[in-house]
Amino acid sequence: MGASDNSEEAPSKSKVVTRSRRPRLVDVARLAGVSLGSASRALSAPELVKPKTREAVRLAAAHLSYVVDGAARSLALRRSLSVGVILPTINNPIFADFVHALQQRLSEDNYSLFVSAHEYSRDAETLIVERLLQRSVDGLVLLGTDQDRKAMGQIARAEVPHIFAWSSEENSRISVGFSNRRAMQQVTQHLIQLGHRRITLLSGHTEYNERARARLDGVLDTTSLAGLDAPTTIFSEFSVEAGRHGLREAMAKTPRPTALICSTDLMAAGALSEAAIMGIKVPEELSITGFDNIEFSALLTPQLTTVDVPTVEIGTAAGDAILAAMAGKSIERAPFPTRLVVRGSTGPAPK
Repeated sequence: MGASDNSEEAPSKSKVVTRSRRPRLVDVARLAGVSLGSASRALSAPELVKPKTREAVRLAAAHLSYVVDGAARSLALRRSLSVGVILPTINNPIFADFVHALQQRLSEDNYSLFVSAHEYSRDAETLIVERLLQRSVDGLVLLGTDQDRKAMGQIARAEVPHIFAWSSEENSRISVGFSNRRAMQQVTQHLIQLGHRRITLLSGHTEYNERARARLDGVLDTTSLAGLDAPTTIFSEFSVEAGRHGLREAMAKTPRPTALICSTDLMAAGALSEAAIMGIKVPEELSITGFDNIEFSALLTPQLTTVDVPTVEIGTAAGDAILAAMAGKSIERAPFPTRLVVRGSTGPAPK
């Protein structure tokens, strides 16, 4: 009885390659019954080969546990198939969802993602850019629009496609993101409508951080328009502990504020915790707001009023934008709306 043609699913014994050495591309080609060139194209540029050939090569590679040589593939394609993203910090979980969505989008086009954070240091950003360029990344995604001049000079000289993401203010560079200024205007207007007149802002440091500056401007714009005095502003790190310290400092002032605007949910979590320790009732005595709507903001007691940032959508759009930039296409500003999520941490100003 003749043998059936099941070579794609179960390679014949004559084609089985010994596992005593690492399998090579020639082994994959032999097992799949295709030329070496076809096997190479099927693995590095699958869109260039027929589906039947592509599937035969895929099955052969899987059977042999063949791993594509990334260096050789990059040399052949004259691309590294990698993108670098530079975050301001890894301390805030808001960026995790962004990175995950960005990575998912890039992986659809077979790109890997290198993730770095400069932690608000210009020197660190310059060093990160240098190292990513040494890795020959095909593109860069930069969060924020206030980058170090030296770093931007390096990128320009290397002629590496790049985009800006996260912030999208009217007068800033073209970016995929949202308006921090408008979002904070929403928060401040909400508190004013509740009758609050003594408002304190717990802000991140504004140096080398246009996001913090825009949020501060949003609060100042809205209070000024309402005829209120400029709010007291306390500058600190974007952290839970900074929220604790900020709450204590704010409540030590006379008269005490009736509302505390926190620039991040992390700060607000610290402020809520410290308020409970100090016996301050939220929101009866003090309203507290956050910014980001990270997952735990709805788990706090009381649940946190905050700004919802569409991080997944921004991450996906950033992936689309950098892929377009690497393809030589023009990039347009992509503003995303934010949404005020009103929960139990805000209420009418105490009489």
